[in-house]
Amino acid sequence: MTTEIVFAEGSKKDVRDLKEQNIMSVLYQQTAAERLAGSLQTFQSAKQALDNALADPAWSALPGQNIQGKKPAIIVDVDETVLDNTAYEARMILDGTKYPEGWVSWGKEAAATEVPGAKNFLNYAASKDVTIFYVTNRVVELKEATQKNLTKLSIHWDQTMDTVLMRGENNWDSDKGPRRKLIGNEYRVLLMVGDNLGDFVDAKDNNLSPSNRANIVKDYADYWGVKWFMLQNIAYGDWEGALYDFDYSLSPDEVHKTRLESLEPSR
Repeated sequence: MTTEIVFAEGSKKDVRDLKEQNIMSVLYQQTAAERLAGSLQTFQSAKQALDNALADPAWSALPGQNIQGKKPAIIVDVDETVLDNTAYEARMILDGTKYPEGWVSWGKEAAATEVPGAKNFLNYAASKDVTIFYVTNRVVELKEATQKNLTKLSIHWDQTMDTVLMRGENNWDSDKGPRRKLIGNEYRVLLMVGDNLGDFVDAKDNNLSPSNRANIVKDYADYWGVKWFMLQNIAYGDWEGALYDFDYSLSPDEVHKTRLESLEPSR
């Protein structure tokens, strides 16, 4: 959720007008049978890939990883990968508010639902003695609530060690690369699952223009659907930040103008 754009200035009406442009994307996330099918499909494919990974001692989802003698693990994002926060998105539209207003309070409710297919996949991984690492950009203040939410949904997380790694812990910022590296030092990472490019690559390869981000995706063409699994999140993410060159000081009018200019009617 930390990648959603926070725009400076602008009245509540301006924000409401801007958020109303997101109604269709949030409705898609909440109601579309197509979104449900895509999510179930992604996790079913990941489950099959996990079996392949466990059968291949040379398998790793971290490029260049030294895997000798390491126990298996997977790395998953939390928001819109395991926990579905679209109720919070809907609240913002209806209330005319903007992120991060109400986000921490929402997280502390521990009321997020399961992203379809996530629980089945994660509990299957745990049954195979694969350690699950939750690498999230939720702030550390939400760590206990995040664990509580996973427990309420009967989604496995290892309570004997620290496997829920939050932004703000150990001087970690929003770049997930250092946390993936830390995990890779001790574990053979079999799969990664997320909804944002930054869940798979470092910030230097994520915080780029839309066309350059697309090129990074192509650079790892052999990983998608084999070792890396992307959930579709059309409500928010760095894909939107890339449209504005990650300039979060834009006014609502400037954001709207940039959105229109980013459309490609001749494509």
